Amino acid sequence: MEANLRWSLVAAVAPIAWGANYFVTREFLPAASPLYGAVLRALPAGLLLLAMCRQLPSGSWWWKSLLLGVLNMGGFFTLVYLAAQRLPTSVASTVMATAPLVVMLVAWALIGERPGVRHVAGAAVGVGGVCLMLLTSAVALDAIGVLASVAAIGTSSLGHVLAKRWSAEAGLLASTSWQLLGGGLVLLPLAVVVEGAPPALDGRALLGFGYATVVATALAFVTWFAGLRHLPAATVGLLGLLNPVTGVLLGTAIAGEGLGPQQVCGLMLALGGILLGRPSARTAAAAAVRPPRARRSVRGR
Repeated sequence: MEANLRWSLVAAVAPIAWGANYFVTREFLPAASPLYGAVLRALPAGLLLLAMCRQLPSGSWWWKSLLLGVLNMGGFFTLVYLAAQRLPTSVASTVMATAPLVVMLVAWALIGERPGVRHVAGAAVGVGGVCLMLLTSAVALDAIGVLASVAAIGTSSLGHVLAKRWSAEAGLLASTSWQLLGGGLVLLPLAVVVEGAPPALDGRALLGFGYATVVATALAFVTWFAGLRHLPAATVGLLGLLNPVTGVLLGTAIAGEGLGPQQVCGLMLALGGILLGRPSARTAAAAAVRPPRARRSVRGR
């Protein structure tokens, strides 16, 4: 199996886990505590990974951990939690699928990864499918939920590209754990001030947080950042289209949300966009295995 396909399959674990997490958040977790929801998702996952790598940040990674933690974890988790509580599973994950285009633009601006024709075409087809699913939905859209999803796209896209830019400076498990802990620690005092006491958690909520922490956070972010280390950001971003596919299918199969012929066509277009945007082995290898010195020169450092 060629290397870029292998890393694509690894990275694909993340959007599938995130797509399922919309359903888990909506059905299992307390609706009135998005800040505590993000804290309870980030801190345990960060501690789990820290126990595995047993390495603390040093030098510039103290502030980088806080910045990436806010972008990728703290702010992102809060916004996604809010979106998941105010939108149906299918709609929440569908809005987030526009992220590949944002990731491509940010990667082009920050690390000089100019998207290829196949990436742009794949994103256009995939986002077209996403729009088909969203605009034909019979469910009324909540404006705050949609805005939360859009804000989550912006913060996470910037954070993912910065994480790729700095990926050579720290180990995968270590940098992921630092980001989770940084984001959770920044959010904790804010949660105390805004939401007061932590929410009471019954067995159902504990089960939901177990999935959110271990699968949709610890495992998902490790596989996602692993993909970013070995593949172009545009390729990994396109895999994010699996997020709405998972969300829509779960919303249909479990939550009883409608899935009409136009949404089926949208799903097919989203999957087609992923396949269309998949680069050749030569392109992926050239972009992902660039020597550290050459990579720094692109960044202007």
